[in-house]
Amino acid sequence: MKSKNIIANIEFLLAAAIWGFAFVAQKTVSETMSPFYFNAVRFLLGSISLIPVILIIDIINKNKAAKTKFYYYILFGFISGLILAIASSLQQIGIKDSTAGKTSFITGLYLVLVPILSIFFKNKSGLFSWIAIIPGVSGLYLLCVNESFTFSKGDLIVLSSTVFYALHILVIDRFSKKINPLKLSCIQFAFCGIFCFILSFILEQPNFEMIKASVIPILYGGLMSVGIAYTLQTVGQKNANPTHAAFLLSTESVFGAIGGIIILNERMTFSNILGCILIFSAIIISQIPLIFSKNKIEHTEASE
Repeated sequence: MKSKNIIANIEFLLAAAIWGFAFVAQKTVSETMSPFYFNAVRFLLGSISLIPVILIIDIINKNKAAKTKFYYYILFGFISGLILAIASSLQQIGIKDSTAGKTSFITGLYLVLVPILSIFFKNKSGLFSWIAIIPGVSGLYLLCVNESFTFSKGDLIVLSSTVFYALHILVIDRFSKKINPLKLSCIQFAFCGIFCFILSFILEQPNFEMIKASVIPILYGGLMSVGIAYTLQTVGQKNANPTHAAFLLSTESVFGAIGGIIILNERMTFSNILGCILIFSAIIISQIPLIFSKNKIEHTEASE
């Protein structure tokens, strides 16, 4: 594998680790803060946190980076921000009436949706990616679902969010290759936060007391889950196939289980451990073409 692909893999795994621990924070804050308000605050915080980073990088790379019309940043940021606002809001609404484990499993189903939706985006998913879906989904189930698996209203809402998360991965695949991914992240977070703020003031009754009662989850959700993790996803997808990205990002379920052990003192059963093994085996299967191909480019896409 080429160095850019290896770096992208590391970025996806770091993002997945941060998101995995975020499920605990999201479940906790669902009891103290309304969903649209929480997302508004954390995504705007994430956007603001990237501004000094972008300014510093621009100063260092002054006159070196290729210039892109600001119009494209606004357009691509608006589209990806809108999709992200829908996905994250549906997930946050649903997690209140679901469990962290089931939410983690259902969200991870974008592993299946990304290669299917890729067909409409003219992206080719290789045979090994389709084969890897079987152990991947099986592993997610064994890892996340310990109780009798019946669908509640919250589960169905989370399931609908998965469609938009898959769509978000695919639009980021397109946009991150055309404009600066760091600036794209900052702008899409800003739009996402604005959309959620508008919905919060229309549908909820936001107040500062909610923020005071949820400081730690907000800081983690804004700086880590949004500012760092989503940015790692956006930057990483510049050098990765969307289906491959979905496999690595779906390991957030594994890290979510680890977070449960560390933070909530949960115990892993044999089926949980087997689930982790299956997920990582799915990742290895999806990597086979890259491991054994010496002359291929680091990611496979349909030519446009």
